Amino acid sequence: MSKDDRPKSANIRKKPKKQLMIFSGRSHPGLAQEVAALIGTELVPTSAYNFANGEIYVRYEESVRGSDAFVIQSHSAPLNDAIMEHLIMIDALKRASAKRITVVMPFYGYARQDKKHRGREPISARLMADLFRAAGADRLIAVDLHTDQVQGFFDGPVDHLMAQPVLSDYVSAKYGHEDLAVVSPDAGRIKVAEQWSKRLGGVPLAFIHKTRDINQPNQAVANRVVGEVKGRVCVLVDDMIDTGGTITKAADALKADGAKDVIIAATHAILSPPATERLRDCAAREVIVTNTLPIAPENEFEGLTVLSIAPLISAAIKEVFEDGSVTSLFGGRA
Repeated sequence: MSKDDRPKSANIRKKPKKQLMIFSGRSHPGLAQEVAALIGTELVPTSAYNFANGEIYVRYEESVRGSDAFVIQSHSAPLNDAIMEHLIMIDALKRASAKRITVVMPFYGYARQDKKHRGREPISARLMADLFRAAGADRLIAVDLHTDQVQGFFDGPVDHLMAQPVLSDYVSAKYGHEDLAVVSPDAGRIKVAEQWSKRLGGVPLAFIHKTRDINQPNQAVANRVVGEVKGRVCVLVDDMIDTGGTITKAADALKADGAKDVIIAATHAILSPPATERLRDCAAREVIVTNTLPIAPENEFEGLTVLSIAPLISAAIKEVFEDGSVTSLFGGRA
């Protein structure tokens, strides 16, 4: 049968129309709005509220059928409410026939619980991945996971973004003329410190030897500095600051060991009490973080610098939507 003899219905080739839509939960709308603006769109109008007993209700105010949906929600305090709202938003999109659902987690809740230290403990980071997959997520985008292995917990593509370029470019521009050293707050993050060292021109490395009581969360003791830091401006790097105990003890230990100055650089500013007081009173000259999590006005202090992660997230969303390469954003390293 020739092409002309075929029935008209057999010749129909409908080219799929791609539609990018960005949704935001209530935990960090400012970041989501900034991301949407950089992409050149607006957040989809959403109704969200809590019933009297705490149950969460979500409804989108326009059709999402066939869309490439990106759902932004940072898991800030109250953490479990933010996670549950995120899951409900994904379920609503799935039932409204969104074509593909990408979960954007600037901060991945429970990422620290990525392995068993003792018997009868959960691996909550894996549970999180299972919950989002079951809710209907096709893909995850996260920033600076606590450990790389969390990527393997989700049964689908995971784009692991790194805030290091944002933070290190700021440090290089402001302190590049100083004699620098990059310091890891513990031996487990030496690889991250090595990457920082390369970005800052191969400056020396050091780390803090510390012990942690597995029976007491957020309790660590900075024992001694391993590496040459005397007379240098030390850039103390970590993925998150929760109560600030580990990082501030490390900063004080560096100063006591002869460091000229200490700069703290971390991606996620959780800032649970008494982090603000500890950071304000410690030996660090400046504390540099990103806005992956909202920072309440009462947690702001002199010496705190907050850099926007929105350009990085918006660039990643564009690459995913256009079937491009997220890895290209990090020189092939992501």
